[in-house]
Formats: sequence, structure tokens, C-alpha cells
Amino acid sequence: MEAKNSSLALIFSILVLVVAASFPQLISGQNCGCNGLCCSKWGYCGMGDPYCGDGCREGPCYSSSGGGSSGGGSSGGGSSVSDIVSDAFFNGIANQAGSGCEGRGFYTRSAFLNAANSYSGFGTTGSTDDAKREIAAFFAHVTHETGHFCYINEINGASQNYCDDKNFPQYPCVQGKGYYGRGPLQLSWNYNYAAAGNSIGFDGLGNPDIVAQDNVISFKTGLWFWMNNCHSVINSQGFGATIQAINGRIECNGGNSGAVNARVGYYQDYCRQLGVDPGANLYC
Repeated sequence: MEAKNSSLALIFSILVLVVAASFPQLISGQNCGCNGLCCSKWGYCGMGDPYCGDGCREGPCYSSSGGGSSGGGSSGGGSSVSDIVSDAFFNGIANQAGSGCEGRGFYTRSAFLNAANSYSGFGTTGSTDDAKREIAAFFAHVTHETGHFCYINEINGASQNYCDDKNFPQYPCVQGKGYYGRGPLQLSWNYNYAAAGNSIGFDGLGNPDIVAQDNVISFKTGLWFWMNNCHSVINSQGFGATIQAINGRIECNGGNSGAVNARVGYYQDYCRQLGVDPGANLYC
């Protein structure tokens, strides 16, 4: 009887090994620590929608409703960017753009998540509340700058002169090119286009129009500016510091209180939607 039991145990062990070898991504661990795989909402490691989709805790997470785009990793509290920026949240902003808006259909959640994947610190630093505040702040400014994703190009921007190659000779303006506001945070000025292009990988001086033509590059310019100017201050200094970083010279200190109030209003609304306290120091 003992020998028979030993034989059965051996056969069972071999069967387990065969199954594990056949499905190496499905039986690789429990309660996370997945070594490059996704950790599902139930705590198992693997790849595909059941693991990397909605509720994914860590690893290369994405939302199964987001077209398969990556969601920029997971936050310190366990929620990925794609979890926080749900279809309902993103489309609640984008769907307010009228049918005649140039941005209607250009700004998509999948393009945003694709771009966010290149900025691992965005919406993933600190606690889940920190991540939610950063995302709420980013979209508050995007909403104000684009009119709920209506505008890609700055209104009358082509008539404005955003060339300063006297103070920034290393970024010479190209004749016939305009460096007016484009994209979700309305990237402006030759030096910003050049620096963003060098970082992202496009010709910012020679082809600034691509920011209004490629929706992933467009979102990347917004995130590039955010990560270099706003990311470090949103949770340490408050939302008001991000207004100062984006347009403080024109809007803060009584310059345009209406614009400041609008930005703060959007931020508070998005914080409510995401279930997080907006924190202190809302005004610049």
C-alpha cells in the first residue's frame, strides 16, 4: 500500500509539472512579486486581460477596455493609471467637445495611456491619493487649455510670434514654422518645442505641426512639460503651484483670476470624481 501511494504521488507530481510547463504564465505565483508579469486583482501572475486588465495590481498593466494600451504602471497604492483614468472619467471630459471641434476624436484615452507609458513617474508616485491628485491636476489644466479637448491648435495662434532665439540661440526658429500652442497643454515657444522634440524623438523646430497631427506625440508633449515643471510640486506644494508653473506670469497675482478659478474648479471636480481630497494651497 505504501509503495502504491508513492507511485500515485510521483504520477501526480509529474502531472503538475507538465501543466506548469504548458502554462508558464498562468501558474507563476500568488500575491504578486511577478517578475515582469502582471499581478491580477486576485493576486495571481500572468499576462493578458485577466491579469493585466481591469484591477491589475502591478506589472505592465492596462485596461481591457482601453484598446490594449499600456497604462503607465501602478501607483504606490496599487492602482494603475488606467484604473484611475477610466473610460468614464476620460470620456466624461472628451464628450463635452462639440462635433465641430478639431479635437473631437483626436484626443483619445488609448493615445493618452500610450503616451503615459513613456513617463513611469506620472500618476505612480507616492500613495494612491497622491496619484489621483496628480491625475486630477493634469486633466484640470488640459480641460482648461483645450476647452474639454475641443482645441488642438491655439486660437489665432498662427498670428502670434512665439520665437525667442535671441535669448535661446541654441534653438533657432525655422522660417515659416510657428511655435504657438498645440496639444493638451498647448506647448508653446521654440525652446519648448526643441527640448520636447529632443526628449520625445521628433523635430520640434523643423516640424512643430506634428504635435497637432499625431495624438500620441501630442499627449507626450503635455506629459513632458508636466513631468519637468509640475510633477514635483503637485503633492508637495499644492495645485496652485502647478498654475504658477503653467501660466503664472499671466494668471497669478491677480493677472487673470477668472482663469485661475476655472482651473481650480476643474481640479476640485475631478478630485471629487476620483474620490480624493484636493489638498491645500489651491490658488497661486
